[in-house]
Amino acid sequence: MLALRTLSLDIGNTAVKYGYFEQDTLQESATGQTPAQVRAAVQRLRPEHVILSSVAGPAADWARELRAAVPGEILEFVPATTPLPIGNAYATPHTLGADRLAAAVGAAWLLPGRDVVVVDAGTAIKCDLVDAAGVFRGGSIAPGLRMRFQALHTFTGRLPLVAGLPDPATDVPLTGTDTQEAIRSGVLNGAAAEVAGLLAQYEARFPHLAVVLAGGDAAFFRGRLKRPIFVVPELVLIGLHRILVHHVAT
Repeated sequence: MLALRTLSLDIGNTAVKYGYFEQDTLQESATGQTPAQVRAAVQRLRPEHVILSSVAGPAADWARELRAAVPGEILEFVPATTPLPIGNAYATPHTLGADRLAAAVGAAWLLPGRDVVVVDAGTAIKCDLVDAAGVFRGGSIAPGLRMRFQALHTFTGRLPLVAGLPDPATDVPLTGTDTQEAIRSGVLNGAAAEVAGLLAQYEARFPHLAVVLAGGDAAFFRGRLKRPIFVVPELVLIGLHRILVHHVAT
């Protein structure tokens, strides 16, 4: 097993996050990072290798920013061409989001030999399947919670924009007694029921199914999905690290 010091950089639609690993252990992570903050972290932590993943456009500018401070590989993760430690049965890999595939790699590494559904609840809600043979099979993409609130406001004439999510432990009333409460019920209870329904269908096909929950809104879904769940907030970073280790080893 390679004992590497690596940095995984996840450039998302709404935030930039990094994770620093030593010998497969996540030692430090931070989100909401600017290029200057990432550069300072690289200079302080001195990783041997870096992997860049972006769903917000090419990562070449970030690679140039870091080149002088990284002695080894700077790998730009491209789902269609980067070698993976798992199989990929997606029909159009060139359209596959890097975050979805990295999360699948992370789940397959954490739960080897299991059928796993990854629920990544962020800007979008992605539910993806990695089978027990370690093959990514694809899944579903739906609007995230904030996107649903925004859509109701944008595409109607009078519905207000409801901002903010409730505390994860707070129940959302099923029957809203005013317009804002009705919107919260529809968006939040509806999204929870949607994900629970998808998981029920997967479990009917895969009786020993494992579920891994990640993403910025994982805390909201955790208490609303009535089944055992592995909550791994840094799943994408873990998957990126494993892709980088695979790349360096081969």
